Amino acid sequence: HSFMQRRSTDDDDGGGGGGSCMTVVGLMSGTSMDGIDVACVRTDGRRVFAAATKLPPSRTYAYPQSVTDRLRAVARVGGDVRAANVEPVQLEADLTDAHAVAVLRYLEESHMSATDVDLIGFHGHTIVHRPAQRYTWQMGDGQRLADKTGIAVCYNFRVNDVEHGGQGAPLVPIYHAALLAGSEVLCKTPVAILNIGGVANLTSIWLDSANIPQLVAFDTGPGNALIDDWAMKVTGKPCDYDGCLALQGTPNKEIVKHALANEYFSRKPPKSLDRGEFLGVLEEVHGLSATDGAATLTLLTAECVAAARDRLPAPPAKWFVTGGGRRNPALMRALAAVLAPATVGPVEELGWHGDSLEAEAFALLAVRTKLHLPITFPTTTGAPEPLCGGVFCASATRPTAH
Repeated sequence: HSFMQRRSTDDDDGGGGGGSCMTVVGLMSGTSMDGIDVACVRTDGRRVFAAATKLPPSRTYAYPQSVTDRLRAVARVGGDVRAANVEPVQLEADLTDAHAVAVLRYLEESHMSATDVDLIGFHGHTIVHRPAQRYTWQMGDGQRLADKTGIAVCYNFRVNDVEHGGQGAPLVPIYHAALLAGSEVLCKTPVAILNIGGVANLTSIWLDSANIPQLVAFDTGPGNALIDDWAMKVTGKPCDYDGCLALQGTPNKEIVKHALANEYFSRKPPKSLDRGEFLGVLEEVHGLSATDGAATLTLLTAECVAAARDRLPAPPAKWFVTGGGRRNPALMRALAAVLAPATVGPVEELGWHGDSLEAEAFALLAVRTKLHLPITFPTTTGAPEPLCGGVFCASATRPTAH
C-alpha cells in the first residue's frame, strides 16, 4: 500500500525533512449526534509523530440543543430533510458554526492560536449514506469553517469515492495502519481494530510475506445505534449506561437470527451501512421487556462482528475495540464470547485514545488530501483503484504569525 511507503526523512520526528510534518486539528461528528470530537495530530500524511512539544489532549464539545434536535429529527426519517421539516441551508450553517466554536474553544483551552495549526480535517455530519445509489451527504461547509477559524480546511472526504463506485466508508483504516506502522503488534497474524460507533466497522491488518502491511476493512453491522435508540425509548436516557439493561436481560435469539438473515451479511466486503438500515429490528424487539430488548440488540451487534470475522481472509488473534461501544461492559462481554479464542480489549491497551481516534484520523486524511495522496483503497471501500478525495479550502481570514 502506497500510504505506508517509507521515505528517508521518516526517521526524524517530522520536524525536519523540509517541514513535511503538519500540526492538524481533526473534527468528527458521529452518528450518535452527541457533539463534536476535536483532536490534534502531528503527521506527514503517512506516519503519526509524537511532537517534540506535547500535543494537547482531545476534547468533546456538545452541540447547541437546537442542532442536536434537528439532526435527530432528520435521522428519524432516514435523512429526508423535507420530511423532518428542517431547513438544510440553515442547519448546515449552524452545524458548521458549532464546529468553528469547538475549534476556537479547543485552541483557547489548549493555549494555542490559529497560527499554530496548519490545517483542519472536517468530517461534517452524515445525513445520508447510500453508496449503491452513488450518493453520500456529509453536511458541513468547509469554506465557512476556514473563514470562521482562520485555518485552511479539508472536508467532503467520502463523495469522490462513492461517485467512483466505492462504498465511501470506512475511511479510518489507513489511520489505524499509520499508528501500527513499526509496532510489534503488527505481524503475520491479523490484528483487528473494531470501531463501535452508531455503526460498527472493522479493520484487519497483517504483514504479507514481504512484510508489507495489508488491510481489509468494512462495516460489520449495527454498533451502538439500535441499543441507544432502544434505551432512549424505554428509559429516556441516550444509551444503556454501563450495559446495565443488557446485563439484566435475556436475549431473544430468534430475533437475532432473523436480523442476521439480512442480505448485507452474505455480501462480500468491502461494504458499508447507513445508520438507518436496521431500524426494522427495533420493531421486532418492540414487545420485549426493557432489559431483554437491550440484551437482544447487544447480542446482535456482537453476532454481526462474528459474522464479519468469518468473511476475513484469516481470523484475527487479537481484537482491539474503539468507539463508545468499548465502554459498554455487556457488549464487551458478548464480543469476548462470540470471538473466542481470540482476545478482546480496548484500544487503550495499544496506548491509543479510543474517544478521539476518528477525529485524529480526519487530521491524517486532511494532510493526505492536501498532498493529493489516496485516502480510499480497493480493500477498504471497494474503490476501483486507490483514490484521492476531499476538498481543500484556503482561509480568507488567515492571521499572520507574529
